[in-house]
Amino acid sequence: MSNDISLLRQAFVSQRQFYDDQNFPRGFSRSGNFTLLEASILEQHGVVLKGLYNKTLAPQNTIQEQFVDVVCGSKEPTNPIEKSWVKYLKLTTCKTKFHTLFGRSKMSGPVPISQDDYSESDSV
Repeated sequence: MSNDISLLRQAFVSQRQFYDDQNFPRGFSRSGNFTLLEASILEQHGVVLKGLYNKTLAPQNTIQEQFVDVVCGSKEPTNPIEKSWVKYLKLTTCKTKFHTLFGRSKMSGPVPISQDDYSESDSV
């Protein structure tokens, strides 16, 4: 597997590190959402991965072409780089549902009691 990941890393070489301060201001590794390997992949290769995802970069080899097929949805992710990017996309593009004990509607106050509800026999 170490040879496999090293070949994958060579296929997605980037000169800059990738940061997403909007969604992960403390970094990928400190967010608690990614393993150390996934965080390392995103930081070291995220610029190329984002370029391929946004179609601002053209695939340069077969591994990158397979990555483009995965992010388009025509293939399932099979290697750690593809899985890391799909996980990143799920965390950043899908809106999470937030559940509370209270609903959106305002609670109504107590119902006012009219004098018609009481009869004379109810008086003290």
